[in-house]
Amino acid sequence: LKKIMHEGAAYGCDTIGAGKTVVIDYSSPNIAKHLAVHHLRSALIGNALYNIYGNLGYKCIGINHLGDWGTQFGQLIVAYRNWGEKGLGQYTITDLNKLYVTFHREAEKDNHLEDEAREWFKKLEAGDAEAMELWERFKDISLKEFQRVYEMLGIHFDAFVGESFYNTMVEDTVSGIKEKGLACISEQALIVDMEAYNMPPCLLRKRDGTTLYATRDIAAAEYRKSVYNFDKMIYVVGSEQKLHFCQVFKVLELMGYEWASQCVHVDFGLMKFKEGKMSTRKGLVILLEDLLVEAVDRIKKIIEEKNPLLKDKEMVARDVGIGAVIFADLSTKRNKDVLFDWDTVLNFEGETGPYVQYTHARLCSILRKYGKDVTADIDYTLLNEDDAIHLIKNLWQYPFVVLKAAQFYEPSLMSNCLIDICAGVNKFYNAHRVLSEDEGLTKARILLVDAARQIIKNGLKILGMQAPVEM
Repeated sequence: LKKIMHEGAAYGCDTIGAGKTVVIDYSSPNIAKHLAVHHLRSALIGNALYNIYGNLGYKCIGINHLGDWGTQFGQLIVAYRNWGEKGLGQYTITDLNKLYVTFHREAEKDNHLEDEAREWFKKLEAGDAEAMELWERFKDISLKEFQRVYEMLGIHFDAFVGESFYNTMVEDTVSGIKEKGLACISEQALIVDMEAYNMPPCLLRKRDGTTLYATRDIAAAEYRKSVYNFDKMIYVVGSEQKLHFCQVFKVLELMGYEWASQCVHVDFGLMKFKEGKMSTRKGLVILLEDLLVEAVDRIKKIIEEKNPLLKDKEMVARDVGIGAVIFADLSTKRNKDVLFDWDTVLNFEGETGPYVQYTHARLCSILRKYGKDVTADIDYTLLNEDDAIHLIKNLWQYPFVVLKAAQFYEPSLMSNCLIDICAGVNKFYNAHRVLSEDEGLTKARILLVDAARQIIKNGLKILGMQAPVEM
C-alpha cells in the first residue's frame, strides 16, 4: 500500500523495455470506406498494447497502415470521372461509398469498366498526375472522417503511413527476393513457392504487372526495420489474415533477415451483435460512429433516470458510453468473438465498463467525504479482515498482470484484473464502515480505498478509458 501511494500513476510501470522499440501496426482501414464496427477490435487491442508496452518502458511506435493502394482506386477514379456530380471539395466518405456501389452495379452490365479501372490503377502506379490528384483527394476526405472517430475513441497514432508509401520501394524488394533465388513465374504471375512449408504460393505480382499487398507488407517491414530498428513488430489484424502473415514472415526469413522472428501477428475474433439490438436497418454495415453515438445516448438516458442532478452530464455520458464499448471488447479474450448486447454492455453491475467506472467514482466520493489528506502512516495490523487481505493481494498482483498482458498480447487480462479489484473493494466497503468512529481504523481503511482507486484509474488509462470522479 505504501508503494502504491508513493508511486501513484506510475504503479504498474516497469523499466523492462528500456532502450527497446516496439512497432505496433493497428486499425489500418481502407481509404474511401467508412470506419465500421469490424474496424473496432484492431484499433482497441492495438491501442491497449501500445499503452501496456509503454508502461513497461518500451518506446512504442503506433502505425496506421492505411489501405490506400490497389485496383479499387482505379474503380473509384473511373466512377468519379463517369458519375461524379460535384467537386471533390464537397464530397464525404458517404459520397465515395455511393460511387463504389455505382461502379459495381454498372460493371455488371459493362465489363469494359473493370478493364478501364485496371488501366487507371496502372496509371496511378506510374505516377500519372490526374490519377494522383484524385487519389490524394480521396485520401484527404477519408482521413478527416477517420480522425473524428479516432478522437471519439481517444486513440492516436504516431504515423499514418499507407500501402502507397511503399510503392517506390516495392521494385527493390522484388529484386531482393529474385536475387535470393526465391521468386519464380507461375501462370504469368510472380510468386514465392511455399509448398515446402505447407503453404500456398505467396503472390508478389499479378500477371498484369501490378503488385499485391504481400509485396507491400514485405517492403514495409524492411523499411520499418531500417527506420525504427525495432526489437518487436506487432501486427494487430483479424484471424482471417493468418495465412497472409505466415507467408510474409516466412519470405522475410528466407530473405535472410534474422529479425523476421521479431514479427508477430496478434489476431482476434469477430464482433457479433445480438439480433435486433442495433438501431440500424438490418443488412447494412454498422458504422462505428453510429455505435459510439448510440452508446453515449443510452448512457445519457440512464443518467437522467438515476442521477439527474449530476454535473457535467454530457462529458460523463461520453466517457461512460464510449468506455462501455471499449471495455466490452477488451474484457473478451482477443481470440474469442465478442457478443455485443446493449443490456449487458451498459449494465452498471456485472463485469462491465460502467461497473468499473462507477466503482472508481464511488471511491472518489468516499475520499471526498473523508475530506483529509490520505497518509501511509497507519497501523497496518488494523487491515486484518479476510476481504481486506484479499483486496490487498489483488492490488499487489497488478504490476505482474501488466507484464503478463504484454507477454501474451492479451489486454483482457487487464480488464479481468480490474473486475477482481472492483469486486474486492465493493465487498470490502459494503461489509465495513470506512469512515468509522475510530480514527486509526478510518485512516487505514481510507488508505486501502485510495490504493484501489489509484489502480483502477491506472488500469482504465491503459485500456484507453476515462476514470470519472462522479457518476
